[in-house]
Amino acid sequence: MNEFENYRLSKEILEAVRGMGISTPTEIQEKSIPAILEGKDVIGESATGSGKTLAFGCGIIQAAQPEGKLQALILTPTRELAQQVKEVLWKLSRGRNLRIASVYGGVSIEPQIRDLERAHVIVATPGRLLDHLERKTANLLNVRMLVLDEADRMLDMGFIDDVEKIIRACPSNRQTMFFSATIPHEIQGLAQKYLKNPVKVNAEKMVDPSKLRQVYYDVAKNMKLSLLAHLLQNEQRKLVMVFCNTRRTAEFVVKNLRTNKLDAIAIHGALSQNKRTHTIQLFNEGKASVLVCTDLAARGLHINNVSHVYNYEIPKVPKDYIHRIGRTARAGDEGKAINILSDYDHDNFSRILREYTDFKIEKLEKPYLKRIIAIRADGTGSRWRGNGAQRSSQPWQNNSTGRSNETWRSKEEWRGNGAQRGSQPWQNNRTGRSNETWKSKEEWRGNGAQRSSEPWRSNERSGGNPHRPSGPRHHPPRRWNRRGRY
Repeated sequence: MNEFENYRLSKEILEAVRGMGISTPTEIQEKSIPAILEGKDVIGESATGSGKTLAFGCGIIQAAQPEGKLQALILTPTRELAQQVKEVLWKLSRGRNLRIASVYGGVSIEPQIRDLERAHVIVATPGRLLDHLERKTANLLNVRMLVLDEADRMLDMGFIDDVEKIIRACPSNRQTMFFSATIPHEIQGLAQKYLKNPVKVNAEKMVDPSKLRQVYYDVAKNMKLSLLAHLLQNEQRKLVMVFCNTRRTAEFVVKNLRTNKLDAIAIHGALSQNKRTHTIQLFNEGKASVLVCTDLAARGLHINNVSHVYNYEIPKVPKDYIHRIGRTARAGDEGKAINILSDYDHDNFSRILREYTDFKIEKLEKPYLKRIIAIRADGTGSRWRGNGAQRSSQPWQNNSTGRSNETWRSKEEWRGNGAQRGSQPWQNNRTGRSNETWKSKEEWRGNGAQRSSEPWRSNERSGGNPHRPSGPRHHPPRRWNRRGRY
């Protein structure tokens, strides 16, 4: 029996829910759907993946009418979440002839303008919706239902001021719902300001602590990549998510995993919307088994069958750690969270342990590792010589002089034992000093004088303008250079 039949849902919605393969409501759905259908304001606190979208989606599709203008607005923090919410609403609205539009940045605004003219329901990110309001291509005066999905994430991303502007653009006589994984003080204050006698709903966490094993390794920074590749190659796993703190690190990790024959893909905020959507689709379909991501993917996105979560870098905010590991050990499945620490992760890891004292995170000994040669995200090698010099793909870009911070960018710089060559003999460094380049014949002549670290200065002629040294000139005897010239 479909337990959704206990609610006052239309026949079309019940058929749509059945078609999605859902027969039993989750805790957040069971507690919130009755209040939503009664038209009450709701504050729902529940973890990512607990079914919040279906909860408010049923209420919106039930109340929306195919006649009329825009009636419902859902705000989400990210483009991916906006697209996923739209897909759920579209499935629920089959047979209802409702037009649902998604509005977010990173894509052309012109198609959105056309969609907004006819839409009954909008799913939007705050920034792009404000653009439409300023252009007067969006009108919120007829909105009767307003939803803030992942409200705490919008707070973290600095969208709260934009959200308040949007709320004030909606009529005051409306139904308002806040759904979030956590309800911090700022969100509580926002709810007191804009919600009327809200029903507060709280659901237990979806992750089963008894089925989630948390471990950590403590290794040198230059061994983190080797350890990650080793574990991915030897662990029995389904889908894997590898979390990094920055886009640059995510690109670095995915490039090196691919080099070591691991089917990894990356998702972060710098990718285009089409690329991000395609990446999530590939991962959900199992065509790529390793998703390297920033915290963008820790919240809101619909991803199933994740058996392992790796923290290549430990997040600065402890609650972000909760959202990351919450991607595994769901719906009765077992999961494993693996933290790869080095010196610069210790402070962040200590904060997590202080914040969540009930966590049992086991330390594991580092296995025997075959060290891999890292490749930088820009495509050049990062193999280092014994003296710390950086190698590149061209011989004149290698540091052949043994100086740690020098990389010659052209053949002219490389020739002559690392000395910078110019087109004239007086512009060549014949003294073996690393920072000397004479810009004129006058400076080049008298090369026996003691020179300072600035190429245009001579310690024997230090007065006046450094570019035109003053004082008498003392020309040394003429000497033959290596080209047979004076």
